[in-house]
Amino acid sequence: MGVIKAHEFTTVDGVIGAPMWTMDYEFTDDMGASIGELTGSSEAIIFGRTTWEESGPAWSSRDMETDPGAPFFNNTPKYVVSGSRTDAEGWNNSHLLGAYDVDTITKFKDGVDGGIYTYGSGTLVRALLADGLLDELHLYVFPLALGEGPKMFPEGSGRTALTLAGTESFSNGVVHLTYTQPAS
Repeated sequence: MGVIKAHEFTTVDGVIGAPMWTMDYEFTDDMGASIGELTGSSEAIIFGRTTWEESGPAWSSRDMETDPGAPFFNNTPKYVVSGSRTDAEGWNNSHLLGAYDVDTITKFKDGVDGGIYTYGSGTLVRALLADGLLDELHLYVFPLALGEGPKMFPEGSGRTALTLAGTESFSNGVVHLTYTQPAS
């Protein structure tokens, strides 16, 4: 059975949307190694529609010389969760899973041996958390508060219990918090 690991860049006040604000912080080697551990242990990538549509053009134009993460993102099988798309054409090795459905995601997880990586895809990650399908939540917390924007846990989303599984800090001030969901 696959293990779904989500990585989110977030501010200290929980904003996750379009993280252009990360550009103010150097992407350090230690942070790159941390994210590299997540991608390196993954056999598949699962995306929400918006993140997949935005990521495809950005990653498909990169190669190993311009970005060491490019081979992972371009060659790894990608699965898109979307009820509005009719195909997943346009980015190498992409497949459409269809609309979000617990049974579909469970069958998908059962069919993957190893890690399943996701980033961004806030709506998908929140649904996976709510349904107990997310195995690890990796929050890369930037030392910045924006005061507004889409949040990982928006007001009214209800209680979400998590267990701290690891921490690390980087030379650029970013902190990596790893959470798992408590056993039911």
